[in-house]
Amino acid sequence: MNFDRKDYSNDVLLHLYQGLLKPRMIEEKMLILLRQGKVSKWFSGIGQEAISVGSTLALNPDEYILPLHRNLGVFTGRNIPLDRLFAQWQGKTTGYTKGRDRSFHFGTNEHHIVGMISHLGPQLAVAGGIALADVLDDKPAVTVTYSGDGGASEGDFHEALNVAAVWQLPVIFIIENNGYGLSTPSREQFRFNYFIDKGPAYGMEAVQVDGNNVLEVYDTVKRLAEDMRQNPRPVLLEALTFRMRGHEEASGTKYVPQELFEEWAQKDPVENYEKWLLAEGILDEEARMRFRETIKREIEEGLRVADAVPMPTANLEEEVADMYRPFEAPVQDPPADSPSTDKRYVDAISDALRQSMERYPELVLMGQDIADYGGVFKVTEGFVGQFGKGRVRNTPLCESAIVGAGLGLSIKKKKAMVEMQFADFVTCGFNQIVNNLAKTHYRWGQNADVVVRMPTGAGSAAGPFHSQSNEAWFTHTPGLKVVFPSNPHDAKGLLNAAIEDPNPVIYFEHKMLYRSISGPVPDAYYTTPIGKAALAREGAELSIITYGMGVHWATQLADELSLDCDILDLRTLLPWDEEAVRTTVLKTGRIILFHEDTLTGGIGGEIAAWIAEHCFEHLDGPVQRVASLDTAIPFAPSLEKQFLPVQRLRERVEKLLAY
Repeated sequence: MNFDRKDYSNDVLLHLYQGLLKPRMIEEKMLILLRQGKVSKWFSGIGQEAISVGSTLALNPDEYILPLHRNLGVFTGRNIPLDRLFAQWQGKTTGYTKGRDRSFHFGTNEHHIVGMISHLGPQLAVAGGIALADVLDDKPAVTVTYSGDGGASEGDFHEALNVAAVWQLPVIFIIENNGYGLSTPSREQFRFNYFIDKGPAYGMEAVQVDGNNVLEVYDTVKRLAEDMRQNPRPVLLEALTFRMRGHEEASGTKYVPQELFEEWAQKDPVENYEKWLLAEGILDEEARMRFRETIKREIEEGLRVADAVPMPTANLEEEVADMYRPFEAPVQDPPADSPSTDKRYVDAISDALRQSMERYPELVLMGQDIADYGGVFKVTEGFVGQFGKGRVRNTPLCESAIVGAGLGLSIKKKKAMVEMQFADFVTCGFNQIVNNLAKTHYRWGQNADVVVRMPTGAGSAAGPFHSQSNEAWFTHTPGLKVVFPSNPHDAKGLLNAAIEDPNPVIYFEHKMLYRSISGPVPDAYYTTPIGKAALAREGAELSIITYGMGVHWATQLADELSLDCDILDLRTLLPWDEEAVRTTVLKTGRIILFHEDTLTGGIGGEIAAWIAEHCFEHLDGPVQRVASLDTAIPFAPSLEKQFLPVQRLRERVEKLLAY
């Protein structure tokens, strides 16, 4: 192994040595503790330390790094206190996730690290969002993120690199090519020879290094980072290396040919660098032992402190509360003398976005065709002229990468609005929403200040992939808030409130309401409180609990039949307003849960169960659910009409009144 010191001082070279030695010694200790049952799981990075150590020490301390399982050197290189690191691995409360997540599944803004989730790949897009924030702020900085060769088969890899290349984001994508994805060798993962072959196809520079040579990694990343700070762009950096232990210790290494271990043992990054330092007279035996003794004492002290911390005691209130960033929504009524204008539903949404962009200079809008074109529904028409393309960003068809970028922007204290062209397409970004946005605050206290706007609903004969009502996918996900306004006034107020809220909000807007309804909307900025229902109609004989288009269908039927009924517009589906539901149940005793979403698993079933559990003695008849058919949404108008629940609502109302 050839080490080219160039002009680096002895202090730099010894600093790299210490950086290599610490994660190796920690690992050796952890493997002992694993056998003793004091650590539950371990993903070894032995043999790969030079990549994380060299790249971390080459960056400025305030530049973000997004590591994986085998990047212990990132955490030690950023001087994370070992007692907290060990407590994290033991599931203690003094760990970074309070015992809620394991190993390196955490982040710490203090040390500018954003840890992984188990779904390999999403962190690449988050890195792009962090880098985007730096670009928008004209901050000369780079972000480093890692992927294994196996994880690079994920769609997130492609999306993140594509977006970074299109937007020229200063991200170094480090691919740790160790030849295996768990037990699957590279020849069964991909058909190219090296990852550097991919760079030109994305329009980005690609560089390959010996991943076991810490000095080569350090020098390469340092050189790239210095240039990228002045000339922002992404770079793909492939580090050739080998994993000397199993994917994790329980999986073993029987699937790896022995000759590979023998070959790569000769390339051990710690031993080779140490031998070179000794041979060059940069390190002597006394210093070598001194470094080891110092690190050993630090490890033992860290373990002593971590071991003394008791295992977590479950606290129900804390667990529930930590799903969300605490936020007391201020009352934002329009001024008393503020005029109102008759606005369509779509115009109210546009008005909210425009006023929020004026109110929050840190707010960034992202979505397909939302810039010059104004979006397929023209919600953002004219925004580029007022706010510029930096904050109103057309995106590639990369829903996962764009949602992930929203989280990255949040980490840099910005706000993001992501527009799904149709709610149906959110499946392509589903993992980022339910596993990254929704869980990040609960796991390590980082909020996701992201609003995902979702044009939804049937009625235009658009078929199975442009008409779905998929709100129930998200009402089942703690950590999200879900709103669904039915009228222009609430559309503006709830969107403003969603953007104010530092938590992730899924904002549904029914496409068929965009230009079919209008109403008085204050011209000034105001908010409608999230989590509060509203009575759209008052009566005494029956309650129809609904939201979105259901409010209009129920109102039309009530007019036709002259119903003396409450129509309760939920407005927010997570969290939904239990007190408002209780009030209308106690008032009428006859309840219909009504929604456009399909019947099975819909929010109506959840509320019906709650009513049965909490208000049973006040019912004068069985709680009824009326919803769309449990089928996909058909294309032909006659079939779509049958699918939708409008006619079935009439039948159920008549049945319940006659009960």
